[in-house]
Amino acid sequence: MTTGSVSPRRADTRRNHERILAAALESLTTSGELSFNAIAKRAEVGVGTVYRHFPTPEALILAVYRREVQHLGDVVPTLLAEHPPEQAFRTWTGHLARYMKTKRGLADAIRAATTSHEQLFAQSYEVMLTAVTTLIDANIKAGTVRADLDPSIVLRALGGMFYVDFGGDWQTVTRSLTDLLWTGMRDCSKCD
Repeated sequence: MTTGSVSPRRADTRRNHERILAAALESLTTSGELSFNAIAKRAEVGVGTVYRHFPTPEALILAVYRREVQHLGDVVPTLLAEHPPEQAFRTWTGHLARYMKTKRGLADAIRAATTSHEQLFAQSYEVMLTAVTTLIDANIKAGTVRADLDPSIVLRALGGMFYVDFGGDWQTVTRSLTDLLWTGMRDCSKCD
């Protein structure tokens, strides 16, 4: 008979998995290096645990990248539940900027880890396009943006964040880029 609860061992495994991914992300984006020993220490697990979860450096790199991309899609319903649509969009662009910062740090590692870049990036694009589409649809419904917006064009415009200097005040630059884009997206029939 099961109670529907997660066994402590399974929960511990998931926590270790997440801690390993977080430690690997920090390592890859700060130093660009992927030492399983350093990641194990940072994640507070044994190096054998790291290898059980990720048998190769390539598997770990790809898991880190996929986790970051998936977050961009997974956070949208929460943002829309907690904020008005315009604020949800603006907050999401902050998540996108952090992803761009991460992607820049992971770029060389990703290229080395996979030969099927096109498929990996196509999957990432779909997650981001779905997120942007959902946010735009919510804003159209709220009357805050034009109804004729093409989510793929908005996503391309947001791609400019890849060129932000993440060594500087990237949060302010992100807000400025979002403000500029928002001005072009607004439903001007409701402008002052």
